[in-house]
Amino acid sequence: MTRWVYNFGNGTADGAADMRNLLGGKGANLAEMSNLGLPVPPGFTITTEVCTWYYDHDKSYPDDLKAQVEEALAKVGAVTGRKFGDLKNPLLVSVRSGARVSMPGMMDTVLNLGLNDETVKAIGEEAGDMRFAYDSYRRFIQMYSDVVLGVDHHEFEEILEEHKSRNDLGLDTEITAEDWVGIIDKFKGLVENDLGKPFPQDPHEQLWGAIGAVFGSWMTHRAQTYRRLHDIPSDWGTAVNVQAMVFGNMGETSATGVAFTRNPSTGEKALYGEFLVNAQGEDVVAGIRTPQDITEKARIEAGSTRPSLENLMPEAFAEFQSICDRLEAHYRDMQDLEFTIEKGKLWMLQTRSGKRTAKAALKIAVDMAAEGLLSEEEAVTRVEPGALDQLLHPTIDPKAKRDIIASGLPASPGAASGEIVFTSDEAEQAKGDGRKVILVRVETSPEDIHGMHASEGILTSRGGMTSHAAVVARGMGKPCVAGAGMVRIDYRNGTISAGGRTLNKGDVITIDGASGQILVGEVDMLQPALSGDFGTLMGWADGVRRMKVRTNAETPADAKVARDFGAEGIGLCRTEHMFFEGERIIAVREMILSETEEGRRAALAKLLPMQRQDFAEIFEIMKGLPVTIRLLDPPLHEFLPKSDEEVAEVAGSMGVSAEKLQERAHSLEEFNPMLGHRGCRLLVSYPEIAEMQARAIFEAAIQAGKATGAPVVPEIMVPLVGLKGELDMVRASIEAMAAAVQAETGESLTYQIGTMVELPRAALQAAEIAKSAEFFSFGTNDLTQTTFGISRDDAASFLGTYQTKGLLEQDPFVSLDQTGVGELVKIGAERGRSTRPDMKLGICGEHGGDPASIGFCETVGLDYVSCSPFRVPIARLAAAQAALKART
Repeated sequence: MTRWVYNFGNGTADGAADMRNLLGGKGANLAEMSNLGLPVPPGFTITTEVCTWYYDHDKSYPDDLKAQVEEALAKVGAVTGRKFGDLKNPLLVSVRSGARVSMPGMMDTVLNLGLNDETVKAIGEEAGDMRFAYDSYRRFIQMYSDVVLGVDHHEFEEILEEHKSRNDLGLDTEITAEDWVGIIDKFKGLVENDLGKPFPQDPHEQLWGAIGAVFGSWMTHRAQTYRRLHDIPSDWGTAVNVQAMVFGNMGETSATGVAFTRNPSTGEKALYGEFLVNAQGEDVVAGIRTPQDITEKARIEAGSTRPSLENLMPEAFAEFQSICDRLEAHYRDMQDLEFTIEKGKLWMLQTRSGKRTAKAALKIAVDMAAEGLLSEEEAVTRVEPGALDQLLHPTIDPKAKRDIIASGLPASPGAASGEIVFTSDEAEQAKGDGRKVILVRVETSPEDIHGMHASEGILTSRGGMTSHAAVVARGMGKPCVAGAGMVRIDYRNGTISAGGRTLNKGDVITIDGASGQILVGEVDMLQPALSGDFGTLMGWADGVRRMKVRTNAETPADAKVARDFGAEGIGLCRTEHMFFEGERIIAVREMILSETEEGRRAALAKLLPMQRQDFAEIFEIMKGLPVTIRLLDPPLHEFLPKSDEEVAEVAGSMGVSAEKLQERAHSLEEFNPMLGHRGCRLLVSYPEIAEMQARAIFEAAIQAGKATGAPVVPEIMVPLVGLKGELDMVRASIEAMAAAVQAETGESLTYQIGTMVELPRAALQAAEIAKSAEFFSFGTNDLTQTTFGISRDDAASFLGTYQTKGLLEQDPFVSLDQTGVGELVKIGAERGRSTRPDMKLGICGEHGGDPASIGFCETVGLDYVSCSPFRVPIARLAAAQAALKART
């Protein structure tokens, strides 16, 4: 019989921390804390395998699951001295999700389950506090109705707010037991009116409804979006954790909170968190009440007048601090914890590795290595490569004038400017239109995930440092200012107001996630300096990685940025990108539109000194590091003149009529330029292009070698080769020019000629092509297009649907399709080296900066990856992690 349910609590557990694939992260860690003897309310975990079964069998359950759940409930009852469903001594439970990786706020939770019109009385009498009992009951009705029954929680909030407004009450805690009874009647009436049936009173019906809702939440739009953004496979599923309730809302000696063992924004080694007295856990993250600081130090720094947990409940705080230290040492990582204090008794509800900013991740990894908790190699694995992108975002220039309209909490570092928008749909639309926006909300919810992703930053008027907005923004690397209570947000009129000033939707603001300030207008920014912990960790990473990391660059500015970020050469210099401005574009158009070789050579003569100077500057910046230059590969339509003014300009330069030039342009138009007359096909048709570029490269190499004293060995890459004969023909032009330049200058040249493998035929014929190529660079952008038969420019209209429907886990233009395109890369590498064992192999394009793709390149044995300048640090760390993984 398959085991579907695992118990935990009372100092023992059926599971352990290494069973997270089966029990989910929450279930595995609850089991581990129980085994460590920590105060964990007893409960049980329904495994992720049930979730898989649920979706594979038309949302049904295994036949033997119910009996296993009943047995587990009985064990929890035995530990607590209660019985689930009993009218006199009822066991109440929480029902929570628990995927194998944390998905904060994405999945559904139900608290206080088991309450009904009868059990609420028993709970109140036992506690001697009917207000607490009815407060818990109304919470359960609202949460269960929203999560399980589909009744919008805002409808309940309207009832509650109307009552508070009518009675001039500010907080929920001011509502009496008698008033809660009346509100509960209205809540139940709302449910019956919406659904046509009463709120369920049977605890067992409630339980199975909640279990189904948690499994159902695995496939909600917000959860699917989160998984897509964080590359989490949909077939992993979620576990369900059913746990005996403990109550933080039992009066002034009870509380609930969330904490991190180190600061998740800065990495500082100090307990960091918030709590609320007389509250339940959802209150802390929902932003309905402003929470209090856990430590006295944090309270003083925040300038708060409300007591810290350290002062208010010193015994519970001391025990909590001790548990935090123990768990961090046990897991050897910064922990994110949830806890409840019930009438002075501390209970641990969760521990997990905490989400953190890239800055914090670097500091925590380096500090833990210094503390002896981690080795240097382990520290390298503790920083997510993609998270380094956060460090490359700008911060506000200290010299900039700050027109501050309001301040909130500095919830996620970095700064961003953009137009004010009030909905996630507006943010996504604006992103598609190429506009930068700041998403402004009273508070964010999991439904806002797509808008948060589309925005430059997030501003909320409610919520604390552990609110949904703060946690998700930090995970995304987005600046966030939360809890800006002085800001009044008016969705209906599209305005925000603070300090007597009003801004409208579409106005530009800047948010500073480091200070919490909200500024009017766009403010000057500075790029961060990457040193300190970054430099230390990257040094460790460079010491273990095998693959080199180069950059894609065709301007001196990009080359310099890449060198500053640690690039070890240029893996792709796209020469056609050097021609899109000024006199250059006119000369290129002349070359393309000329009908004679003489005309083309005349135009190329204008381009030669420009190319030579560009190459010389890049060679000098790279100072002897390898530079791979791709010969001209222009889809012709990108260069043809489009407007009448452009046609007239080129016609005048060429001395021909605009009408004749227009006819020539029309004759060159192609039905599918991506597969048209470009790459080596253009060089075969017009060898004078390759001759000019080769001359520019060789003359620049000699010039730069003299200037720097470092030998320059250019790597000349012939694009879009599918036939060995194509490469041979272009290679002959290059070699002839090398001989000519050597004869003219008396200088010797060392160079390599290779090709970009970007066609399936090239990968399959790699053994033959390698006879004429000294290196391969896999151009996986075009290789993906030609393998899938999908245009990258048109794919956005349907690839999202493919991901939503599970046909593709990821966009293959973002992360390499390892089983299809990757197989061609593997074949090309193996066959190329079968002919030329010492052949240099690399990858360039977007995939060269994607951590998952870099991991694949390590398994294939490529020599280097090449990526955009701002992805170089990411690639360096990803290459190191790939090398470490390959050793295990």
